[in-house]
Parts: sequence; C-alpha cells; structure tokens
Amino acid sequence: MLVIGLTGGIATGKSTVSALLRAHNVPIVDADVLARKVVEPGTPALAAIVRAFGAGVLRADGTLDRAALGARVFADGAQRATLNAIVHPAVRREMCWAVLRCWWHGERVCVLDVPLLIEGGLWKWVAKVVVVYCSAELQLQRLMKRDNSSREDAASRLNAQLPIAEKVQYADVVLDNSGSLQDLERQVDQLVQRLVKEAGWTWRLSWLCPPLGVASAVWTISWRALRRSQKASSRKKSGQR
Repeated sequence: MLVIGLTGGIATGKSTVSALLRAHNVPIVDADVLARKVVEPGTPALAAIVRAFGAGVLRADGTLDRAALGARVFADGAQRATLNAIVHPAVRREMCWAVLRCWWHGERVCVLDVPLLIEGGLWKWVAKVVVVYCSAELQLQRLMKRDNSSREDAASRLNAQLPIAEKVQYADVVLDNSGSLQDLERQVDQLVQRLVKEAGWTWRLSWLCPPLGVASAVWTISWRALRRSQKASSRKKSGQR
C-alpha cells in the first residue's frame, strides 16, 4: 500500500484536493480531524492540556476552548511547543492506526492530509509527498478574500508558516492550483491514475500474507526514511553554501 503525504499552505487549495481524492474513493487520513478527536473530553491529551495550561482553556461543558488556548500559545513559542508536545504524538498514534486500518482493508493507496507534514518531519515516512501550490501573491489574495481580512493580517498569517516555495522543494508531486478548478481536477485525475499504477499488485500479496506484508512495509518505510533524511541533509548543506 502506498502512503502519500498531502500538504500545502493556507489558501493554496489542499482541502479541495483532499475532497477530489475522496471523490475517487481514495482513503484520506485527515490530521485536522484527528487533532480534534484526540482532545475530546476524557482523552489523555485533554487532561495533559489542562494540567499544562489550567482549567481556563475549557468551556463550561468540559470541551476544549480552542480560541482561548490559541490566544495563549499564538505569540508564545514556549507554550506553543508545550502544546505541540502533547497533541502531536497523540495525533501521530491515531494516524498510524488509521493507516493500518487502510492496509487491513486491502487499500492500494491512502493519503495523509497533514498541514505540517514538512515542519513536523512526517514527510520522511511517506512514499511520496504531494504539495498543493500556488504563488505567494495568489495565496495572499485568496486568503484575504476567504477570510475578508486586510492584506496586513493575511500577510501576518502567511509569514507564520513555512513558505509554500520551500515546501515545494520537498515534493515528489506538485499540484499547481493557480488556474481553474477544472485544471486542478485534471491534475488530480492524473495523480490518482499514477498512484494506482505504482501501487500495482504488491498490495494483494500483503493482504494474502500479512507477515510478509508487514515486514515489507517496515523495510520500505525505513529505507525511504533514510533516503529522505539523506536528501534533507544534502539540501541543508546546499543552502549553507
């Protein structure tokens, strides 16, 4: 089974691509959905957040007040790191289980929809990285229109993220969302055809022989992680020259 990492920047159209992939019956593991799931009332992650930030981050019904928590961590790097150290491992565990379920069901391909795929290092553990791209200026214009925000506010949000041009450097596939929806649909159609072809028949062997499938998956993931780490190291050295 091919595990694909899908990412992009705010207002580049990643959610649209995710929806188009679902229309092709490609399983999507949505990190944002899982991030909400792991902090539901009664979860270990929510209890850890309350211990770290106090009961003031809870609503009266015991659910997480995201606005209150966001206001505390947005401008404070240390507190943001504390929150990430609680939430990210919980989300990754849920993602692993979701991928295993896809494999168990005999899927050829599954897609991890992760906004921070590059920043969080998960790009090293997927078969391919797909980045949804548009120019920084178009990204800014779309964000302003979407949120009815000023250019200054929109630029501030974009500047808080890794620039989309840098994410493209990690991509195996770039979906250019600078044009029409029809153009994007055509690119997604081609991507799905390519991924299904590359997945080939090996998923059937994994399905019929689970021990062999698991061993093959572990070897493949470890090898790809090593190769991607080497590429990242080379990219960093090149940037220092």
